[in-house]
Amino acid sequence: MQAARGAAVAPAEDHHGSAPVHRRTALVAAVALVVLVADVVTKVVAVAKLTHHDRITVVPHVLWLTFTRNAGAAFSVGTGATAVFTAVAVGVVVVIVRTARTLASTGWAVALGLLLGGALGNLSDRIFRAPGPFRGHVVDWIELPHWPVFNIADSGIVIGGILAVLLAFRGIEMEGSRRSPAEAPTDD
Repeated sequence: MQAARGAAVAPAEDHHGSAPVHRRTALVAAVALVVLVADVVTKVVAVAKLTHHDRITVVPHVLWLTFTRNAGAAFSVGTGATAVFTAVAVGVVVVIVRTARTLASTGWAVALGLLLGGALGNLSDRIFRAPGPFRGHVVDWIELPHWPVFNIADSGIVIGGILAVLLAFRGIEMEGSRRSPAEAPTDD
């Protein structure tokens, strides 16, 4: 459908006819910014207050503050591949930013915002922290039982990933439509 010559064209809308798609992009940016700021601030505090301390018990048998620097990925996997993780994080950021421009789903906007904020938080450590640019070690400081020490960025990535899986499982597409059960892939 085209607008008459000289007529204003309405912004793209989601399938419910509500807020323009650019608001979903703003939501991705806002969620990412909240995660990034929380991650950076808590890492600054962790470095300042926890560097020379042993494990600090917050809730006995449940939560500790433990300062570590991680050269690898989750569970300290790939500690010798810091540059590779930096490149992967840059790729993830680029894909999310490109995808965010066409989002019409609020759920997907939140999920991608969490993933983007987490990726940027850990990427900033890789770029700016010792031992050097693009080889920096990520600051981790939250410890739970039977789980590796992590940070706010890691939490954003995990929560965003879980939300993305739930949205996909429910058939909610990024453009806001919902896949019917008949359209769901089968195991033929």
